[in-house]
Parts: sequence; structure tokens; C-alpha cells
Amino acid sequence: MPDLFPHCRECKTRYHGKLAGINDETLDLLDMSKTCNLYKKGQRLIQEGTRPLGVYCIKSGKVKVFKLGQQGKEHITAILKDGDLVGYRAMLSDSLYHVSVEALEEVVACHIPREQFLKSFQNDKVLNKRLITDLSKEVISLTNVVTDIAQKPVRERTAATLVLLNSVYARNNPQGEEEMAEINLTREALANMVGTATETLIRVIHDFKEEELIKTNGRKIIIQDLKALQRIGGIY
Repeated sequence: MPDLFPHCRECKTRYHGKLAGINDETLDLLDMSKTCNLYKKGQRLIQEGTRPLGVYCIKSGKVKVFKLGQQGKEHITAILKDGDLVGYRAMLSDSLYHVSVEALEEVVACHIPREQFLKSFQNDKVLNKRLITDLSKEVISLTNVVTDIAQKPVRERTAATLVLLNSVYARNNPQGEEEMAEINLTREALANMVGTATETLIRVIHDFKEEELIKTNGRKIIIQDLKALQRIGGIY
């Protein structure tokens, strides 16, 4: 049985996640200070409005990142998976968490205390460059999102969201090839990400099924024609 909480040097996320490529000395520092936990579906890792005491590295499972809007309605801003770091934006800006993070399924995550994370960020050039680059890309992405919401029809936004979610939920087969994913989100959560009413989202999903772009199994969505969805969503 695989070790649930392996040494950071042995963790598979070091090869494809935010910590990929950092040196062994940094990994040793993080390993000595980390605390790993198992989170059940619905458990919060981060609560909006609280002060960050560290960051979380997702070892397995998926989490949703969201803000609460008017009348307590959730607005999902991202779905994160193994290898992602959670909470470093608030840490680097020395601000309160502006989002909450909740497990969508069983999640294993390791908490890295503030002091050790900031020391690693300052001393490891690979980690420093990656996170600064990611923050810069997010500013550009936010501008595009605002434009999309204002200008793109729901059909295009839905297609683009499914393409992005496919990369989150996709798995590799034994030959190392990426297979089409089973996107396992409620229609309400998906509508939330697209920025439309649930009823409107359901109609668009129905249209995509009729066009054989996707198929469904219960609430799961399986993409059949990724390239067509990329064209519709304007993702090239």
C-alpha cells in the first residue's frame, strides 16, 4: 500500500505540480515543517476572511476555490487538483484570504507553515520564478474573464469552461496518453463557473449532447469532441 504522506522527495506531485523542479534542499525544508491531513468532501481547507498561516499543497483529490456573493451565493473561481498550491497569493500579498477552499472529494493536502514557505520562496529560484509568473498570468486571465462575461454568449463560455475542466479532470492511460475526462460537478456548480443560471446551462449541455460534442452519465460530463469545443470557446 502506498505511503499516504511520503517524503516530499518521493511525492509524485514534485514532478508535475507547482513544486516541480525545485532543489532537494528546499524539499527537505518543506518536508520537515509540513503537516499532512485527509479532508472529506465538503471540508474547508481555507476560510475567506481569515489570515493565512501557511499554504497547502494538494497531494491528491480536487478542491473548489470560491467566493461568497450576495445572499451567500457561491461563485466558483477555480477547480484545483494534485500538485497545485493553495493560499500562496494571500501569503505573498500579506493579506487575508479573499476566497474559501473546499474539498470536492476526498483530498490529501499538506500544510506548509508561513515562515518555511516564505524562506523557500525567497531562496529557491525555480519556485520564485514560477509563482511570480503564475501571478502575472492571473492578472491577464482576470482581464480576459471580465471581457468574456461581458461579451461572449453563454454557449461559448460553457464550451471554454468544459475545455478548462477537461484538463483538470483528465487522467493518463497506461500508455501515458491523456484520456477524455469525466467532469464530475453539479449543474449548479458548473453554471456558477460559467456565470449563468442553472436552467440556461442545462439547455446548453443538452444542445452539446445533441451535437455529439459531449455525453453524460448522471451528472458526469464526458467530452467527445474537444477540438470542436475549443473552437466554440475560442481557445486555441
